[in-house]
Amino acid sequence: MNWLAEWGFSAFIEFDGHHILFDTGFSDVYRHNARLAGIDLQTTDYIALSHFHRDHTRGLLHHGFSEKKKIILHPRILSAVLKTDDPAIIQDFADIHRVLANDFEVVPSTGVLEFAPGAFFLGEIPRNNSFEPGCFEDDAMEDDTALAFRTDKGAVVVSGCSHAGICNICEYAKQVTGQKLYAVIGGFHLLAEESPPVSETIEYFKGENPPVLLPMHCVDFPALVAFHNAFGSQKFSAGDVIEL
Repeated sequence: MNWLAEWGFSAFIEFDGHHILFDTGFSDVYRHNARLAGIDLQTTDYIALSHFHRDHTRGLLHHGFSEKKKIILHPRILSAVLKTDDPAIIQDFADIHRVLANDFEVVPSTGVLEFAPGAFFLGEIPRNNSFEPGCFEDDAMEDDTALAFRTDKGAVVVSGCSHAGICNICEYAKQVTGQKLYAVIGGFHLLAEESPPVSETIEYFKGENPPVLLPMHCVDFPALVAFHNAFGSQKFSAGDVIEL
């Protein structure tokens, strides 16, 4: 068996005895990779969703859980649909909404939720800086969020896509945890076709100086190069394990 990759994001997080599945990607790839890594997804204590887009939620259609798991999400995810006339995409969202309603114990939250001691679902992210759009195309993406963990090294942030802005997310995570940044991992949403604020984002992280900075999903090659040149950041992908 080989590791599989796709356009999407999913992370299995172990924190203080708790197992958290953060996003599920677009298909059943996360389940394949979990088996290859020796991870039993049935041990998942919580599922959390970063936002409604299919490359983070459609994997729910392949979940395979034998019992209802708690799934933490912004309530918008229960009904949100992309603006499209494509019947296949519309059907995907209908199926996702059905699976959420029938197969999971839904825990909706628009605000911060400490779902385990020191583990936070951030809810709606304040958009406070002047350089991040804080939206996606014409969608305000109020559901876009991230996870933050309070640790003895500092705050650890795991982001799904960062439509709210990775710097906005980090500022809120610092406020919620009461800690400086130790690690920022996940999707940063820095894609050239959207004229992203790469230089401003790099300057922000130079000021914060987190020891661990790992841009992954929704970060194109020029942005990855810029982060590597500025911080020596490595690109982690499907099958990689990060120990903090």
